[in-house]
Amino acid sequence: MTYRAAAALQGAVYQRLSTWAGLNGVAVVDAVPPGTGTGTFILLGPEQANDESDGSGYGVAHMFVVSIISDAAGFMAAKAAGAEVALALCEAELVLAVGSLVDLTFVRAVAKRLNTGESRRIDLTFRARITF
Repeated sequence: MTYRAAAALQGAVYQRLSTWAGLNGVAVVDAVPPGTGTGTFILLGPEQANDESDGSGYGVAHMFVVSIISDAAGFMAAKAAGAEVALALCEAELVLAVGSLVDLTFVRAVAKRLNTGESRRIDLTFRARITF
């Protein structure tokens, strides 16, 4: 089991999302901005790493969440940003500083209203398989 690619994976995801043309003007953060955070932004969230080593070498699967949070009326702005996140991560190869990304797939999405319905949140879960 190894966790040594976790920071490299987060860095590659951040780099891709923060430079993706379809997300121009949407902030990418790993902590909610001071206050409550306004507008639409992308929050890099929790992850879980599981050993997938075998006889051929070390491997690890990272299940990680990328959230879109928006105070725009309705879900449309959040869903549009979510579609761009999925496209950015699954349609083009990411290069990691540590390890080799073998596969990156979309797993699920959960959309919900926050607070009294004033904000929306979509949690997109992805699975990254990394070998060393």
